[in-house]
Amino acid sequence: MKKIVSIAFALTVSAVSSLTFAQDIKGDANAGEKKIAMCIGCHGIIGYQASFPEVYKVPKISGQSEKYITTVLNAYKKGERKHPTMRGIADSLNDQDMADISAYYANHGKVEGASLPDKAKEPNAKVAALLTKGACASCHGENFAKPIDPSYPKIAGQNADYLFVALKSYKVEGAATWGRSNGVMGGVAKQFSNAELKELANYMSAQQGDLKTVPQSKFR
Repeated sequence: MKKIVSIAFALTVSAVSSLTFAQDIKGDANAGEKKIAMCIGCHGIIGYQASFPEVYKVPKISGQSEKYITTVLNAYKKGERKHPTMRGIADSLNDQDMADISAYYANHGKVEGASLPDKAKEPNAKVAALLTKGACASCHGENFAKPIDPSYPKIAGQNADYLFVALKSYKVEGAATWGRSNGVMGGVAKQFSNAELKELANYMSAQQGDLKTVPQSKFR
């Protein structure tokens, strides 16, 4: 029994140490620019569309928060987010690679001195009720561009069709190749019909935010 407890304790200490180490890693945007060859073929082309699990514009990631990008890459690597292409890419990256790529995209296309409204545009009554039901602003901020924690995404101005697919994916359980495991977002998304999720996605995409797609050559 003592041996089992000792092993469990050692594993816990190891896991905490690994997490602390990962959090202490500092990203280098200049180094990240040399590591994005696998990213620009999709995320560096305006309007580029993915075809799995359905056709939708790939997310805008330039201007997204550094910590969120790292969190997402780790989620794909751990299988918490299921997407064959992104899983393969994430598996090829170590913690420093993720930090460098995240630092690069967080600053990519950034305009110094640019400011965003403190609050999003007023929604219609139906969307307002949906936003209240989902308590969306409580995590993503009143303007949906300044989340309360940097590990949460900026969603203002994100592609509507991507947001819709992302929201639906939190409702999926047991699929081998797509879906997302997140207790909070799973609980939120499952409250809504797909038609309601689409209305939320359309509203969020129409808000002003930092997110953009900066054109880049597919070849380096």
